[in-house]
Amino acid sequence: MELLLCLFGFISGITTALFGFGGGFITVPLLYTLIILVWGPRSNAGEVAMQIAVATSTCVMIFSSLLSSRAHYLKGNLNGSMIRPFIIPISLGGIMGAFIALSVDSEWIRWIFIGYLVITIFDCFIRPGFMKISSNSIGAVKKRFYADTPIGVLIGAVAAFLGVGGSVMTVPLMRRRGASMIQAAAFANPLTLPMAITGTLTYLYFAMTKNLELGTGFMGMIYIKGALILIVSSWLGIRFSALLMPYLSDKRHAQSYPLLLLIVLVAMLLT
Repeated sequence: MELLLCLFGFISGITTALFGFGGGFITVPLLYTLIILVWGPRSNAGEVAMQIAVATSTCVMIFSSLLSSRAHYLKGNLNGSMIRPFIIPISLGGIMGAFIALSVDSEWIRWIFIGYLVITIFDCFIRPGFMKISSNSIGAVKKRFYADTPIGVLIGAVAAFLGVGGSVMTVPLMRRRGASMIQAAAFANPLTLPMAITGTLTYLYFAMTKNLELGTGFMGMIYIKGALILIVSSWLGIRFSALLMPYLSDKRHAQSYPLLLLIVLVAMLLT
């Protein structure tokens, strides 16, 4: 399982840099399976396995989004003026999403996670605007994207509730506003950061106030060993992704997004 965490952390690092996933689509199913196998479904940890997986994934996103954002910044893919208006709405949404997740049964979160994957995959393939190669300037994208600032609360809430990062909504949103996949992925990473911080603090606060006892190896609802392995291996994945970007066309980049979600969906259904 430790080797699997390293492998999946490496893959999540690649997807974080290329798609802005924050690693959640990759790590949440694995962490959920790991907790059930190691502690058992009837243990204290097993009864809140999905919440632990989401909380741990959200914590890891603090580091992966920072590292990936830095990589995109050094390549000149980021525009700070587009990010700042979304920070407060997404932060508030992150707190809301975490509190909602703590009040919902673990199995329900799993099925909502699966449902959201299905909706996102069909949306990418069926609704026009995602697969089309963009030719818009960053100024045109910025003007249209500003109008969506209030949606930041919803983005943060969904991302923290499912532990999947802001890309679940920002990448399709920016794509349909005329952004290239590189632009969409670049902006999804720093927009994931405020949600990850507020979401993680909310999960820690809940565990402390409720005196939740999950045993050794946990800090609140965060699986410490798993988080550390994922942080290190995702950093390696982010470094590796820099080698892939020059060879990935916008068309192939867009096509890869829903296909990757499809693989995660199958894995989640088989869990």
